[in-house]
Parts: sequence; structure tokens; C-alpha cells
Amino acid sequence: MAEFLDLEAQDGVRMPWNVVPGTKQEASNCIVPVSALYTPIKAFPNMPVLPYSPLRCRTCRSILNPFSIVDFAAKIWICPFCFQRNHFPPHYASISDDNLPAELFPQYTTIEYESTGETPSPVPPVFMFVLDTCIIEEEIAFLKSALSQAVDLLPDNSLVGLVTYGTFVHVHELGFGQIPKTFVFKGTKDVSKDQLLEQMNFFLKKPKPPTGVIAGARDGLSTESIARFLLPKSECEFALNSVLEELQKDPWGVPADQRAPRCTGTALSIAASLLGACVPGSGARILAFVGGPSTDGPGAIVSKNLSEPIRSHKDLDKDSAPHFHKAVKFYEGLSKQLVHQGHVLDLFACALDQVGIAELKVAVEKTGGLVVLAESFGHSVFKDSLKRVFSGEYDLGLSSNGIFEINCSKDIKVQGVIGPCASLEKKGPLCSDTVIGQGNTSAWKMCGLDKATTLSLIFEVVKKDNSDAAVQSASNQFYFQFLTYYQNNNGQMRLRVTTLSRRWVAGTGSVQDLIAGFDQEAAAAIMARLVSFKMENEAEFDPIRWLDKSLIHLCSRFGDYQKDTPSSFSLSPRFSIFPQFIFHLRRSQFVQVFNNSPDETAYFRMILNRENVANSVVMIQPSLISYTFHSAPEPVLLDVAAIAADRILLLDAYFTVVIFHGATIAQWRKAGYHNQPEHQAFAQLLQAPRDDADATIKERFPVPRLVICDQHGSQARFLLAKLNPSATYNTESPLPGGDIIFTDDVSFEVFLDHLQRLTVQ
Repeated sequence: MAEFLDLEAQDGVRMPWNVVPGTKQEASNCIVPVSALYTPIKAFPNMPVLPYSPLRCRTCRSILNPFSIVDFAAKIWICPFCFQRNHFPPHYASISDDNLPAELFPQYTTIEYESTGETPSPVPPVFMFVLDTCIIEEEIAFLKSALSQAVDLLPDNSLVGLVTYGTFVHVHELGFGQIPKTFVFKGTKDVSKDQLLEQMNFFLKKPKPPTGVIAGARDGLSTESIARFLLPKSECEFALNSVLEELQKDPWGVPADQRAPRCTGTALSIAASLLGACVPGSGARILAFVGGPSTDGPGAIVSKNLSEPIRSHKDLDKDSAPHFHKAVKFYEGLSKQLVHQGHVLDLFACALDQVGIAELKVAVEKTGGLVVLAESFGHSVFKDSLKRVFSGEYDLGLSSNGIFEINCSKDIKVQGVIGPCASLEKKGPLCSDTVIGQGNTSAWKMCGLDKATTLSLIFEVVKKDNSDAAVQSASNQFYFQFLTYYQNNNGQMRLRVTTLSRRWVAGTGSVQDLIAGFDQEAAAAIMARLVSFKMENEAEFDPIRWLDKSLIHLCSRFGDYQKDTPSSFSLSPRFSIFPQFIFHLRRSQFVQVFNNSPDETAYFRMILNRENVANSVVMIQPSLISYTFHSAPEPVLLDVAAIAADRILLLDAYFTVVIFHGATIAQWRKAGYHNQPEHQAFAQLLQAPRDDADATIKERFPVPRLVICDQHGSQARFLLAKLNPSATYNTESPLPGGDIIFTDDVSFEVFLDHLQRLTVQ
């Protein structure tokens, strides 16, 4: 594994196959697709930033890189992608073997260019807060205090706007300092951008231009009319805080048998149109704080009658959710508008009920927005996550206006990208006919991205079988180049270039090479994204069957065995953990949607699709650490056998972190032994998992939920649900002091046994 981690530390890339199957047939035999997980703006301390423009190939537009062949005498370089010969421009005249520019250094496969020339003065970041007021007084109080903290943390020059909504949508004119002044729109009907500008008196002093699109101060709007609604924080902090202090629950009465009339869709649409008119193309974020299901106007997910339940997975499967498709269609339109404007939608959903994340998912994901799901605005998951968005410690590195482009050798095509981006529909010879995720393009827009945002790129090898061995030895490298243009959080435009080369193999005897380059963690992360994608997009798709068939084919291709003797089966260490990952993936919340609402499932999948390999693996197969008096903290198997009365277990399941006290430990703790000076060691034992859990929670976004529970307590379910059920209620004699799981699920041993039997057939 170590060498794959080194590659990730150099380029931010992990690939399941680091030696690539070289032909179309070989690649389809490999089951896991040729793919890459790439973190476009991962922070690299040693990466050079070059203060000049990159040198491009004149036919394929790829950028000069360490794999280019350079002829120093003739001052020519040959592009590794299209083999075009390019002349160096005059300012590269002094180039020689011992005088190389940084982009040709072999270790700088990832490099960044700073845009030079007349850069326009950086546009300040823009934050539009959209608040739901149809929530109980207690929740409003929590939301107010969280927001006033967040506003304190904003940079002074950032522009701030405020929209509140319930039955109606209120757009607050923060620039009118004398008294609070708002513009009110009806929640049930969608307002077009032109109507919005007309009704908000944008053309009182400066008449509306007869033609053309209205876009910001350059095109048709006066700066003072924009400054009524979007002000620098330093100027409107007082007005904003006074509006927040006065904020009250939506005043319109709600009959006892009805839900509150909440027009989330209209409010988001108005916020998007306002930003589109005032600050198009700048890094603006809409932060939506939603406290319940949308019931009014476009994008409603349920009717006002409480007799109608909110859609469940079963309703979606049977196509009996009357509002679902209409709401998704509305949010698809909104996502197109936001992507076109270059703006981001962040969603903070805090409610015990569903609020409609499943419908909103398309708008949040395509704009690269953040999403946080919690039970209440008072919950630490929400409060700490909101602080992390703005505070300097463990900075997320929020960047904006990204464009991601890809270039690769001609024998490879791109099927698509799964992750937080939107297709720019740049078709070309690179695009495959098969589409997975955002496909049919070689460029994607990333309106919002941060240091951890990761994209999964799925490739297709199109090279036909070629028996000519001479050709193979001459050029057995595939090249990939990833370009990311983005505006960093200081407002400067940057271009990050990563160029990779991977050896390809084909024909007999290539199996050992493929095994040596297999990264099982990256493969598990790709399979999890693929199975989630297929579950959402393919009718009648059976995820368990698909995963099992894939695993059986993979093991029969790469395992060692004699036909029909299961006991002879063995896997190379490169593959040995992969069946375990698939076993846990089959049981994970990505595949088993039973007991989760459509909102929770959408939330889990959105986070999976934007996280790196290490975090994805923790979501699929949580880590478990055991603390005892006898030994230092050590990782243990994710198995019910790990539970013992005198142990503390720390489970990290990404979304939840569980500290589980064995029965004896819990008794001692209740007796207060840890407070007595002679039991110092016990106090330290109790504290150690807390410290480790806090360290994990500090680094993660969204902040995970911390559960502290005891063996046989009701909250112990958080741990038991994740463990391999090697001891169930059917087991003969469970371990003393241990535990059993009440389930009919198969254990990992049974799963492996069946896998071996089916593989060797």
C-alpha cells in the first residue's frame, strides 16, 4: 500500500490499476474499471507555483510536462499525447540539459501556474444566507446564535445578503440602515429574474437597458442598487445582527392537521436570481438553512396535509411519490442556472423529519456545495460544521469558479466523472460512447471546490488486440493530464496541472503485473461510487447481485486455485482485503437503504462522492480500536468477537464516532472509580479514547456525531450494526463477557466460504 500512498502524496491521485490493462478485452476482464480518484486542489507543501503562463501543444492543447521529449539543440519538444513537434518560444532560448524550467523537472508532475498579466482586482467572496423561519422558537434561537457566530468569522470585505422564508419569501434590504426594510414575494409562485428586478426597484434611477442580459454592475445595474442587498460585512454587520435578533417564527397560523407552508424552492430560486443579476461569475455561495419539508410552491416534496406521509424508499421504487419528479426537475433547472452563474448552493438541513435532500441533491452536487445533515440547529454536528466553514483552524480551503479538464493518450477514452461537478458539454475524440456520471465531455465546471474535494474519473481502454510485440515494447505507457483552473480563497486565479504516466500490459503473462499494481482501497472506493450511481440511475438494478458477481469474476481471474477444490483457493496480498471491503460495502448504508430515509441515503452518497480514498474506505469499512489495561491501543477486527467486558472500543464509521464501554468498565465508571486518586490508570484508560475521538472529529467535515455508550445499552446499536456477526443468537456458546448480534445476516466467514466455492467452479 505504501507506494500508492506515496503517489497520492505526490499527485493527489489513486488508481485501482496502477499497471493498466492494455486492450479493450483485457480491461473488461478486469471487472473494476480503469479509473482514477483525483483531488484537484489537494494542498502540497513543496509544489512550485510558476509566475508565468504555461506552454501548450499546438494541436492538442496539452501542457509541457516532464514526459515531453525535448531536443535541446533544435529547441523542439514532442507532446506525449499527440506526438506533435512544437518549437520553444524565444524566452526558453537558454534551455539546456542542466538548465531546465521547473515544469520539466521529473519530480514536478504536479505544478501550479499563477495567472500573470492584468488581473482584475479580486472580487470579494459573496455569502447569501437563506433562512427557514417555519421552525419552533427553540430552534430559531439555536439558529440565531450559530449564525451570529458565523457572521463574526466572515472576512470583513465579504459581501453579505439575507433572505428569510416561510409562507412568503422576505428579501432583506440591509443597505437601508434606518429601519429594517424587506421585499416580500408570494411563496407559491416562481418569480422570473426580470420580474424580481422590476419589483425590487432596480431600475428607479437608472432605466432598464432595452436589450441584452442584465448581469451585475458592468451590464445594466448601478452599483448602489446592488449595494442595497449585498453589502460588505463591515458595513452591514449591525443591520444584519439587528434583523437576526428580531427574527421570529413564521407568523401565519398552521391548522393542527397540516404542515407549515414552507416555500424552500421559491426562496432558493429568488436567492439564485438575485445573485445572478448582481454578481454573476464571482465566487458566491447560497447558504440554505432548512428546518423541515418544503410544502409550497415549486420544489415541494409533500402536501400540507399531515395525512400524507413524506416519500420513503419504497414509494420511490414503486413510483408512487407524487411530488418527487416534479421537484427534481425544478432543482435540475435551478442547478443549471447556478452552474451558468458560477454560484454554489450549500445545504444545512436540521430537522427530525426529511427536508428534501433527495430532491435538492442535484443542485448541491452539481455546484460543488457542502451538505450537513443534523437533527437540530442546536446539535454539535451542525454548530461545529458551520464554524469549520469559516474559521481559520483546519481551514477547508474553499475555492470557486473551477474548471476541470482532462487529456489522455489516444487509446483511452473518458466515460465520465462521478463527483461534485457539472458537465461543460465539451465533446471531442476523448469522449466514450458509454456514459457514467457526468459524461460526453472532457471539461467540467466546479463552481465550488475545497482542498479535500475528490473526483472519480472512469476511463475506457479502446485499444484493440495487437499481437505485434515490437509496438508494445516501444510505447507501453499511457499518459493522463488533468488541468484545474480555479480561484483560490484569496481571489487569485490559478492553474493546477497534474501529468501521469502508467505502464500498460497485454497478452499472456500480464496477470502478475496487473496484480502488482492493484490498489484495493481505491478499487473499493470506485466500486462503492459505481454501485451507488447504478442504484440511482438503473431501474430494476440488484446491487447485491452485481457486487457478488463482480467479486466472483475478479477472484476467478486473479486468484490461485485448482479447479473444483475450494480449499486450494488463495489471493495475493494485493487482493486479500478486497473481499472484506465488498462484504462491508454490501452491508453499508450505501447499498442497504432499509431503515434509512431517501434524504439520509442521498446525504451519505453525496459525501461518499466527494471524499478521498482514505475517507471513503472508513465509510465502507469502519475502523475499530481497542483500549485495555494490558496493552497499548490497537486496531482490532470489525467483528462482534472484539467486544469484551473489560475493553473500551472506539469505532470510527465516518458519520458517527462511537466510544463503547464494556460491561465491567461501565460498572466501574458508574461507581466513580476514575475520580479516586488510587485509580489514576482507570481515569487515563477512560480518557484515551475520548482524546483520539476528539482528534478525529476536529479534522473532519461534516463534523461526525459522537456517541458514548455502554455494552447492553440502547445506544450500543451504533456499534453492533457495523460489526461482522460472527456470533449470533444461533451460535452454540458465545464468549463469556462478549456479545451476540440478533441477526440472520451471513457472517464474513460464511461469505468467504461461498465465494471460494463459486470462484473455483
